[in-house]
Amino acid sequence: MSTFDEIKARIDIVDLVSEAGVKLRHAGKNYTGFCPFHDNKHTPAFVVWPESGTWRCFGQCNEGGDIFKFVMKREGLDFKEALRKLAARAGVELKEYTRETPEQKEAYENLRKILEDAVIYYRSNLFNNQEILKYLKEKRGLNDATIETFGLGYAPAGYDHFLKHFLNKGHAEQDLIDAGMLSVREDESQVTGQRSFDRFRNRIMIPIRDEHGKMAGFGARIVDPNDIPKFLNSPETPIFSKGRLLYGLDRARKPIRAADQAVIVEGYLDVIALHQAGYENVVSPMGTALTEDQLRLLKRSTRKIVLALDPDAAGQKAILRGLEAARSAMDREGELGFDARALLKNEARLQADLRVASIPDELDPDEIVARDKAEWQSIIEAAKPIVVHVMESLAAGQDLNDAKVKDQIAAQVLPLIEDLPSPLERDTYRQALARMLRVDERVLTGAQAQGPVVRRKPRLGGQSPRVEAPVLIPSTSPTFKVESYCLGVLFRQPEMLYRLDRRLEEFGLSALALEDFGYTDHQLLFDAVRQSVEQDEKEYPLFLTSHLPEALQALSQELLAQNEKMDPLEDRLLDDLTNRFIDLRRTAAQANVSQLRFLQEDEQHNGGLNLKAYQKQAIQFTKLLQSLDQAKRKLSLKRQA
Repeated sequence: MSTFDEIKARIDIVDLVSEAGVKLRHAGKNYTGFCPFHDNKHTPAFVVWPESGTWRCFGQCNEGGDIFKFVMKREGLDFKEALRKLAARAGVELKEYTRETPEQKEAYENLRKILEDAVIYYRSNLFNNQEILKYLKEKRGLNDATIETFGLGYAPAGYDHFLKHFLNKGHAEQDLIDAGMLSVREDESQVTGQRSFDRFRNRIMIPIRDEHGKMAGFGARIVDPNDIPKFLNSPETPIFSKGRLLYGLDRARKPIRAADQAVIVEGYLDVIALHQAGYENVVSPMGTALTEDQLRLLKRSTRKIVLALDPDAAGQKAILRGLEAARSAMDREGELGFDARALLKNEARLQADLRVASIPDELDPDEIVARDKAEWQSIIEAAKPIVVHVMESLAAGQDLNDAKVKDQIAAQVLPLIEDLPSPLERDTYRQALARMLRVDERVLTGAQAQGPVVRRKPRLGGQSPRVEAPVLIPSTSPTFKVESYCLGVLFRQPEMLYRLDRRLEEFGLSALALEDFGYTDHQLLFDAVRQSVEQDEKEYPLFLTSHLPEALQALSQELLAQNEKMDPLEDRLLDDLTNRFIDLRRTAAQANVSQLRFLQEDEQHNGGLNLKAYQKQAIQFTKLLQSLDQAKRKLSLKRQA
């Protein structure tokens, strides 16, 4: 049993939720109560499934998960913090992952030398390719000086140009692999020895340096629009860690100090274009959500940080999806994760001044400065505090005369306000919210003060309150086992992921997503597989060591060593995976439909305020079941053909 499974087995989700102040009652095999994450005293829309060890809110939150997700959301913790907290509760010892020491990192200077040589190699290829140069100059608006300053280059098409060039220069093949410049085709290694090939092919190359200007890796943009992924970073290496680097910071540190402000944008080419336009205090993360380590890097130069996000990433739609921006497959490295509560938490911890500037619709920063350099300055000067930005984004296009709209906005903004450490800020934002909603501020204060109803069961002999023991622990749940098997297949054959996505889409279903897995550990592991595939990642052990805590590293090894046999024929294996994921979705949808029937019955006795909302959800899940059944029939016919 993995450390993760041991924690799940020792903690009863019913106890955990009850101790958080949620009064649970039976609803069939399950339990219902009032959701602790939003103010609702009318309908018990919060459901706990003891058999699977999961929960879901069918009300305003529309979220769910397991014990880890519950603690993360309830206490505003990240995964590692929740893991430590629950491990302590369960009495399970965690082994901490230790970073490389400075002495160990110094041993990798040879890797940096390889990367520096690679910059020269790619640059020479760029200046021998007039078509790529023309694209950078005419399409992206970059001049010769900028191209030279940022060391832009071009990786030629073909699988062994880089490999042959650097082997001829006397570099060891393993060093080129360790530097992240070669990938290894593992399926042929046992037959012909380790066979490697160029990681970057037919791409515009963007050198990525750390804050001191030392080479760390590369970002690469496609030339052929049919290639995937559109942007490809170096893999995780001892000198390249996406969560601890900011692109452009080596050149932006002094301008940031001079302006006493740092601006964060989404794309590498946006950073380059803005620097060329004279805005040199601009940086970008590595296509992932902003981390605390990255904010700490900026804090060394300034406490004033502006997030310049486009409306899709920071606007109303993202906020209503839960204040998180989905990663994009469009022409950019990825979209910044916009989690207001996490940003506010970091702002308080780092004593920073975080603000959000919205970019006009359908425009990238390089397009803005191309048409009017002064416009960018106006956009940054108009940046607003996070809470104000959230308030205005939620209110945009809404009927603020509608009492329900007011209630919905207040329910999402008030928790953000309460997260603020300063009483003066809290009071100021409550007043601003009251003015915007045109309500008495005392109503907002009263709503926040009351909060969810907290009724604890009396403890006997110092023991935790307990409603009833769950029927199964999560690790023995059928759903858990199917998820584990499917995840194990994807770990061993990650290339199946794209084929599986296409197969699901052919059957009229959406591609695989985190929501297809009901457990936080499975979601994190699936996300690692997805990122690895999108990065063309072949070095999975190194990738997982860099991205996952010890408990999940052990679980990943278990998945790789699964005993259950896979069908040796890829087509049949693809059919099997498709069938299992359809079944997983069907099981989840059926459980939701069944639970919504209970909620509708309760709602009819409680005035029916949310009856239509539950009926709408039930119809959506019923339609999903019909689509899944239709896909199941198509798959069956395909197998028979």
